[in-house]
Amino acid sequence: MNFALGPGNVEDLPPALDATTRQPPQTDSVAETESVFRERDDGLKTNLLGLNRKAMEDYFRSIGDKPFRAAQLLQWIHQRGIDDFAAMTNLGKPLRAYLAEHCEIRPPEIVQSQLAADGVRKWVLQVDANNRIETVFIPEEGRGTLCVSSQVGCALGCPFCSTAQQGFNRNLSVAEIIGQLWVAQRELGAERRITNVVLMGMGEPLLNFDNVIAATELMMDDFSYCLSKRRVTLSTSGVVPALDRLAQVSDVSLAVSLHAPDDTLRDELVPINRKYPIKELLAACKRYIGKDARRKVTIEYVLLEGINDSPAHARALAKLLANVPSKVNLIPFNPFPNSRYRCSSLETIARFSEIVQLAGIITTTRKTRGVDIDAACGQLVGRVSDKSKRHFRLQATA
Repeated sequence: MNFALGPGNVEDLPPALDATTRQPPQTDSVAETESVFRERDDGLKTNLLGLNRKAMEDYFRSIGDKPFRAAQLLQWIHQRGIDDFAAMTNLGKPLRAYLAEHCEIRPPEIVQSQLAADGVRKWVLQVDANNRIETVFIPEEGRGTLCVSSQVGCALGCPFCSTAQQGFNRNLSVAEIIGQLWVAQRELGAERRITNVVLMGMGEPLLNFDNVIAATELMMDDFSYCLSKRRVTLSTSGVVPALDRLAQVSDVSLAVSLHAPDDTLRDELVPINRKYPIKELLAACKRYIGKDARRKVTIEYVLLEGINDSPAHARALAKLLANVPSKVNLIPFNPFPNSRYRCSSLETIARFSEIVQLAGIITTTRKTRGVDIDAACGQLVGRVSDKSKRHFRLQATA
């Protein structure tokens, strides 16, 4: 399988790269005639799809080979879309045979693919016998954004989000996170490039910290997808300790699901606010971007009719963000079955936007895309074997 993936945007690449991508080290290993690799005794195949560069280097050390193999494998897997070791022709035959016996490249399985009238594509992916996730591709002029899930379901319980109503089962592995990008690029082909990735699908990324970080490292690796930090965005509901930890290991773009300008309302709409209130969250945001005047946090704000969309709410939001380097992304509420919320009118949204902009804050309104296939923001559901039993509790009280 080969989708010949190259860099998304040459201008974003470091000077050592060009449009043909960096070349991994070459050796005379193709001429090897005898296998000297250490046998592993666990009997399980290693899914190389989920290994970032460090993990891949560690793997090759563990079998007695050289760590530079990592760069070669990353290019074959992520840039060329190859899942057949026999086709990896700059590896020696003994190594290819060893990898075929002990390793695999196994992405999530597509069980449904839908195309919306506006060009948005949604894939339902099977990650195990009982659980499915959803991944969405949003095409625009000059760019293509992939919305990626980080968990099976979500444990945070925001009442306006369809994913949260499904309950929660487990974190996704690195292979299941990066596998969404691998599958999507394969399906789209070389003519349609994924230029941006947003971790805004099912789940709270910061509650699956290590796997999400490893996946974002693959997204930005020169030998994988070559995305710049500006083109990988992590969205969080506000897990403050993990946000501070993120600042120590990553500098991806940050989006925060705020949705209310005061703690009383946010406690209702985003329950994690009861643990990490707005003041603590915004302070963590400021710590994350540091002193870089070019960086801004994207504040996501879903507009719910009669709940958080009044002029008073807009003025309170503008005041709240006065000293936070930020921009506001207003999101019209996207309905889902049995929801008690309604979307604000176009006039209300326009008035809200005007008030925030007049306060000097960049404000945009997200265009609703993919609503006819339930692919819009807040509509992703997949299929969750709910360990939290939240879905059943909600059914009982409905």
